[in-house]
Amino acid sequence: MAFNFGATAGAGAANPTGAFGGFGTTTTTAGPAFSFSAPTNTGTSGLFGATQNKGFGFGTSFGTGTGTGLGSGLGTGLGFGGFGTQQQQTTLGSGLFSQPAQTPAQSNQLINTASALSAPTLLGDERDAILAKWNQLQAFWGTGKGYFNNNIAPVEFTQENPFCRFKAVGYSLMPNNKDEDGLVVLVFNRKEVDIRSQQQQLVESLHKILGGNQTLTVNVEGVKTMPDDQTEVIIYVVERSPNGTSRRVPATTLYAHFEQANIKSSLQQLGVSLSMARTELSPAQVKQLLQNPPAGVDPIIWEQAKVDNPDPDKLIPVPMVGFKELLRRLKVQDQMTKQHQTRLDIISEDISELQKNQTTTMAKIAQYKRKLMALSHRTLQASFVGVNKAGDPKEKRLCHSSGRRAASCAVRYNSV
Repeated sequence: MAFNFGATAGAGAANPTGAFGGFGTTTTTAGPAFSFSAPTNTGTSGLFGATQNKGFGFGTSFGTGTGTGLGSGLGTGLGFGGFGTQQQQTTLGSGLFSQPAQTPAQSNQLINTASALSAPTLLGDERDAILAKWNQLQAFWGTGKGYFNNNIAPVEFTQENPFCRFKAVGYSLMPNNKDEDGLVVLVFNRKEVDIRSQQQQLVESLHKILGGNQTLTVNVEGVKTMPDDQTEVIIYVVERSPNGTSRRVPATTLYAHFEQANIKSSLQQLGVSLSMARTELSPAQVKQLLQNPPAGVDPIIWEQAKVDNPDPDKLIPVPMVGFKELLRRLKVQDQMTKQHQTRLDIISEDISELQKNQTTTMAKIAQYKRKLMALSHRTLQASFVGVNKAGDPKEKRLCHSSGRRAASCAVRYNSV
């Protein structure tokens, strides 16, 4: 029951044992040191020279599980993982959203489904009408088998069948990261606290997987917790050239390297269940995705979802089929709610601290006002005493002027 745009790393891989015990101790032998730089004129390419599947990742911040892309309950963050060209020949949209020509087997499947729902001939009496209603109920539910003929195998009802009622369309935020940013998402079957406590070991292990090349540096962009005790780690790799310049390895290049069989196995030993490149979709790719409705989604509902899109420039419709996707979405929303609440608590603590500082500051201002008033009165008194004792008219005028300034200052600050 998954909407998959292509293969992503680690789907269905066995979970490793232990808690990051293999960091830096994997038995997989690393190949010779390679480079991300462009291939030479000899036609040979470096570590990431071969063209592989390009993944347009929607990130793993919205969703969980080991599904790929939009699979297994909206994938990991409603992500489009592994979507793109395969061996430079697969056309865009060759996955879920494409509508290939129907084969005879598909036509027979549709005919058998219609027969099971409307006119089964299994028993040859009025009980066939009851059987038809039962088959309709199973089709609406999206599970079960529809028997309709003694000589033909029953129809298998899945949640992708067009009669399933437990479907909806949500919206996913499209990434805005460039391929040059080099961001690749790795989803670990580990808790966030374990990832953070052994982050340096993780970086060293990823560096060994990349061949241990001293010109390459693995950097962690961010770590975020996910439902089901999973953690999203966003990384990028910087390559330094001999002349001292450096650049980020493109996200699709790094993702293609991670998709290699031996590299994927090494990542699985580290606990990676999914990898995808976090890159934006081109306008042509978005148009291709929106052009045809996903399998099992009514075209009318899909068209209405496109019309109701609150922000077509940033959001894309995403199908949600069955209770598993709904449950996964609920977990994701709960996780995001907790993160928002944590952030609100931090902001609330900051506001309380600012209020305390404001109270202290206001008390000091009042104290300084009282001190200023006392000094002003003392200055005024000294001025009057000087006027009485001064014999020279110039000294009297100076004392009067000083007294007026002191009185004016005292009145002004007293009114503040």
